[in-house]
Amino acid sequence: MTIVFLVTLDRHLHTPMYFFLGNLSMMDMSCSTVALHKPLITFISRDRSVLFRSCFAQMYSFLAITCDELLILTAMSYDRYVAICNPLRYIEVMSSKVCSLLACLSWILGFMNIIPCLLEISGFTCYTSLEVNHFFCDIMPIMKLTCNDTTSLEQYIFLEGVLFATLTPFILTFISYIFIIRTILRIRSSSGKRKAFYTCSSHLTVVTLLYGTLSYQYFRPISSVSLESNKLYSLFNTAAVPILNPLIYSLKNKDVIAAMKRRCRCFKTRAVEAKIKK
Repeated sequence: MTIVFLVTLDRHLHTPMYFFLGNLSMMDMSCSTVALHKPLITFISRDRSVLFRSCFAQMYSFLAITCDELLILTAMSYDRYVAICNPLRYIEVMSSKVCSLLACLSWILGFMNIIPCLLEISGFTCYTSLEVNHFFCDIMPIMKLTCNDTTSLEQYIFLEGVLFATLTPFILTFISYIFIIRTILRIRSSSGKRKAFYTCSSHLTVVTLLYGTLSYQYFRPISSVSLESNKLYSLFNTAAVPILNPLIYSLKNKDVIAAMKRRCRCFKTRAVEAKIKK
């Protein structure tokens, strides 16, 4: 939330890099809210029941936002590619229109991509139990419950994972970094190389975290999925990653730290002015 607040209010952060970072932070918050709001309600009210349509909506929202994150990370890798490999044309290429288009496509395509998968699940008619062995309605626990044939759905998840999550976002990110690293190695000054590598290190760390957890959770046959270990990875992905991402991007980031200091000074000034008026 802090990143979104700073990117929105501080004009010094109105750049493509922080625009995409603000979108990623919004997706992180949305993902955590969708996955963790029911466990929190259950903890307070002790009511563990959930309506089918609510479970379905939660599963759809979570999967769609996760796809959104993969796409926005790809847009961020393209931004870093242009900034390092073609800096003289950076402002022209990464215009506000281009950034807005990339962000909109990231949000929209993620929600559209999940629809076929959810339509397949909605056709399930037989369940071995009505108790979901998970802290939220995720696709793997639901598939474990059904006694319908899930072969076609497993194939779709694998193909969707390969085509959408690997061949497009991941490979585009990988190709971007091949050009980035090649350009960085051509930089003569060691300080210039360190600065360029530091600019990309945060993004690479976030990409590794997200792809690492998702590949273990979803890109395996349903028969080999352990729901207990799946819970741990889901908890890490929904609770820890959204907390780690802002820290990874803001820790030692001079622009973000400077923006936070400006906001603090602004709040202090307003507080003093309010006291004087009283």
